[in-house]
Amino acid sequence: MYHRRLGRTNLNVSEIGYGAWGIGQAMWIGADDQESLRALQRFIDLGGNFIDTALGYGDGHSERLVGQVVRDNPGTLVATKVPPKNGQWPAPKGIPASDAFPAEHVIACTDQSLQNLGLPSIDVQQFHVWDDSWTDQGDWQDAITQLKRDGKIRHFGISINDHQPDNAIRLIESGAIDTVQVIYNVFDQSPQDRLLDACQVHDIGVIVRVALDEGSLSGRITADTTFPEGDWRHRYFGGNRKQELQEHLRAIEQDLGISTEQLPETALRFVLSHPAVSTVIVGMRSLANVERNAALADGQGLSREQVERLYKHRWDRNWYNPA
Repeated sequence: MYHRRLGRTNLNVSEIGYGAWGIGQAMWIGADDQESLRALQRFIDLGGNFIDTALGYGDGHSERLVGQVVRDNPGTLVATKVPPKNGQWPAPKGIPASDAFPAEHVIACTDQSLQNLGLPSIDVQQFHVWDDSWTDQGDWQDAITQLKRDGKIRHFGISINDHQPDNAIRLIESGAIDTVQVIYNVFDQSPQDRLLDACQVHDIGVIVRVALDEGSLSGRITADTTFPEGDWRHRYFGGNRKQELQEHLRAIEQDLGISTEQLPETALRFVLSHPAVSTVIVGMRSLANVERNAALADGQGLSREQVERLYKHRWDRNWYNPA
């Protein structure tokens, strides 16, 4: 796989990273631990070296699976996340930093993640939510300084609130972080407005999540698709959203002259075509998904004409809100 520099961390990460939310066995229904372990190992065998997980994915279950594989494959880079102490996703406006990330909570969660992973250090520790008013609030920066000094984390970043890319500009400009994780895809192109330029100016590594819009841009979700009871996608694609989606997918296919089968590759290459992007983390619970996505990490983006055509398919909406 082709590798890119993760901003000023100077870590070289595979263009396609492994997103480990889906293997946590909570919210995403149907994951099998043995298949997940095989998928993780296959990802590494094919040259992938960046895995993103979180303490909140299955109450540490995802971290434990990731650690099991990474310990057998030295050199694999792991990013994880500290959940907000108040349990509120996304971070609401108007609450102090001390409600979400007091220093003792940040340190305790990092220690728990290290125990789950079975590793001496985390390559990139992240806050799982963020509000820019926290930039100069609270004692969270003291915790990060201590964790780095103690060798428990190497670098620090944040996962930006869903569809709020501008809600991190102040933090980026402060110099307090090394990476950001952000939703960026053909439909949600809002990071192009300000965030990606700011990251390039300040040499911040960009980890893109939801590049396939939770499966919308995979082309596999039709008007008749159903999800198991307890699967969070039942809400994400609730109401008439699956039907509404089809019109947008057909418009992309017609505009670019591609088939439905080519949608996921086109969507991932669109994101990778932006020079600010370091890696795109993709959920891959099966060997077939790993092999298909790993083949795209070849350093080749879309043509300028294709990218500009896709600019017209920006679709501003927030399906994380109930239908």
